[in-house]
Amino acid sequence: MMRLGIIGGTAMTSLATNEIEVTRSDNIIAQTDFGQVPMLCVKSGSAELIFIERHHGDGTTPPHRINHRANMQAMAGAGVDAILAVCSVGTIPKDFPPGSVGFATQYIDFTGVDMSFFEDDVKFTSMTQPFDSEMNKLLETVLSKIQPELRLGRTYWLAQGPHFETSAEIDAIEKLGGEVVGMTMPRECKLAAELGIPYAAILVSSNWAAGREPGDSAKDLDHNEVSSNAESRLGPVIECIKFLLR
Repeated sequence: MMRLGIIGGTAMTSLATNEIEVTRSDNIIAQTDFGQVPMLCVKSGSAELIFIERHHGDGTTPPHRINHRANMQAMAGAGVDAILAVCSVGTIPKDFPPGSVGFATQYIDFTGVDMSFFEDDVKFTSMTQPFDSEMNKLLETVLSKIQPELRLGRTYWLAQGPHFETSAEIDAIEKLGGEVVGMTMPRECKLAAELGIPYAAILVSSNWAAGREPGDSAKDLDHNEVSSNAESRLGPVIECIKFLLR
């Protein structure tokens, strides 16, 4: 039986459970070494989906305070075969405009914030190819049919948050190879690698990055607007989940 972990937001969880045939649904609280984690366990056909809302509950946990270690240990305790993350991102290149949905092929993390289960032991984990290639192939199969002209694989730049970036920072990020920006996902990816769990990340382009709004480079970024835009593009994400469950 396939057991797929899904990490995303409240809207994604609600939409997924409405769009996917559900035969059983259980809310549980996972106990981990790092704290409690609310989870939704859903049976769909011969598969199971384990949902964790990244920001927990009502979504008020700020990105720099997310308990990634607890979330990922809860996934491991649930026995998931793989994890699919759903990430709202700001976009830099013109060929990945808001509304685009792709997947991560690399990440860049220069935040300097450690994220590991190994605080005292010497443990080095290879991250040359951080995302599972087989999962990415499946995501590309689905998304290329929906967006045939779009280059889907992108490099995610991890920003510390909770502040959005300055336009000068976005210019520097682009020069260093970042294509989309967000405040969370690579930390999950690192922990998944330590746990030996295949991990892939869908990137939902919700807004132009700072300074990149066409015709208005001084436009302020608004969190509510960003979240609303991301929620409106969850259809392709649901199609990807259904395809992975096959």
